[in-house]
Amino acid sequence: MDLLWSLFSLRRRYRHYARLNQQGICLSFKHCATPPTGQGWVEITEAKLSWLHQPLPSGARVAPRGRSISARQLIVT
Repeated sequence: MDLLWSLFSLRRRYRHYARLNQQGICLSFKHCATPPTGQGWVEITEAKLSWLHQPLPSGARVAPRGRSISARQLIVT
């Protein structure tokens, strides 16, 4: 049965995150499927090494998104 659910479920996409200090300076990057825990992490469009120890460009942040419906929820309802 798990095989059947895996055929219809979407694969988790890895997203990019940047850790910022209080002044908005980029300290580090992380590429993961779930948002990192801790303070200062923001989702970004991509990770560029030239942003390290610099303020993030205005278009780098991703707008917060709402909770999406999974394939399993669509089948059940």
